[in-house]
Amino acid sequence: MTSESSIVGTIILDGEKLGIIVNEIKSGTWSEEPFFNWTTSYEIKYSDGDTCVMTESSFKRLVERGQIKILEEENK
Repeated sequence: MTSESSIVGTIILDGEKLGIIVNEIKSGTWSEEPFFNWTTSYEIKYSDGDTCVMTESSFKRLVERGQIKILEEENK
């Protein structure tokens, strides 16, 4: 998962819940230093109908902890 590639369409296992990342949301805020800060969030839809918007830093932290698993194709 690099910062240059989009993870939209990635299927994940979040604990016991199966989900798919359906949208990447980029937003910015004006600040003094640096003048503009970008934040990336992901919209995740789960098979049970729930939807979650999670910041990129939270997503990466949960993947590192093993709480979210990225399901990849076996035949890549």
